[in-house]
Amino acid sequence: MLVACAVAVSYTLGPLGLRGLAAASVGLVMALAVLMAELRLQQAASSGLLGGAIGAVLGVFAALLVTMVISRTDEPEPTKSFLEFAALFAFGYLGLVLGSRRGGDLHVDGLEGFFGKKFAHRESIKLLDTSVLIDGRIADICDAQFLEGVLAVPQFVLHELQMVADSSDSLKRQRGRRGLEVLQRMQKMPQVELRILEQDIPQAGDVDHKLVELARRMGAKIVTNDFNLNKVATVQGLSVLNVNQLAHALKPAVLPGEAMRVLILREGKEPNQGVAYLDDGTMVVVDGARRMINRSVDVIVTSVHQTTAGKMIFGRLEERPEQAVPALRQAAAAGGGNSGGRSDATSRVEPAARVSEHDTRDRQARPIFPEPDAE
Repeated sequence: MLVACAVAVSYTLGPLGLRGLAAASVGLVMALAVLMAELRLQQAASSGLLGGAIGAVLGVFAALLVTMVISRTDEPEPTKSFLEFAALFAFGYLGLVLGSRRGGDLHVDGLEGFFGKKFAHRESIKLLDTSVLIDGRIADICDAQFLEGVLAVPQFVLHELQMVADSSDSLKRQRGRRGLEVLQRMQKMPQVELRILEQDIPQAGDVDHKLVELARRMGAKIVTNDFNLNKVATVQGLSVLNVNQLAHALKPAVLPGEAMRVLILREGKEPNQGVAYLDDGTMVVVDGARRMINRSVDVIVTSVHQTTAGKMIFGRLEERPEQAVPALRQAAAAGGGNSGGRSDATSRVEPAARVSEHDTRDRQARPIFPEPDAE
């Protein structure tokens, strides 16, 4: 519609002294220029549009000052007209470009209520990195509805993920395909708004620098697992959501004196130590559990240490009454053996006493007859 109207108006009015097809071609070129500008502006952020408008106004004002100086010179009129139009175009273009690029530094929220009403809040956009897609936990976080706003995947991140999936290395190929499957799973979630961004920043270089520059221009947050990317983005004042830090924050708090049940998997570095792991990967070092490998034991936490690699829990085996039963049985068995010896000695003494007692009774009961006289 715009192209047809521009061609018709130009054909009818005949701008620049042109007639017929030449005038219509001028209208066609102007309509195409307007359409290209519209496509460009649709992808720009609101802060960039505001910055570009302010920059263009300032550029025109600077050009006006220059033209006032040019009009005071003794140059011929054609030269003055050329310099005035050149200054107007140059300063207007520079103001528009510089204003749009530096528009991200403007705080649009500070203008709320200036015109009697509040501006609509800008949508929260989170840029996903390749590492967080390959990791896969971002899908579970989205499924639990812990992330709000728009999740965006730039085209260069998707291209890098595809290159990893097409790698000749089987491990890399498996990781890339896992990332694509996670992305497809997130697209099927009704509560998640996932977008594929077509913006590219060729001058930024590698994918990490492109992601940082795109986040700075859009005012978006970066979701990643990459330690280096996290540091670079943080230094530049960008907001970063690290899934590893989230998982570390969600680990259950363990205090000394608490009891837990763990499976001893291997020996520790120190003698008589056993090592177990919790469900979140936290290492548990248990004293006296070296003989309990591949067995589940009850442990009492003695101390918790925080290291650069994570949290380590130290504990000892919990002594329960049923663990003392075998010792009691052994003690009872030993005591029974001693009493048995005493009973055997007693049994050996009792028959002798009975025999002596029986002999004494026989002697007491035997009648005494007078001995006959010897004849």
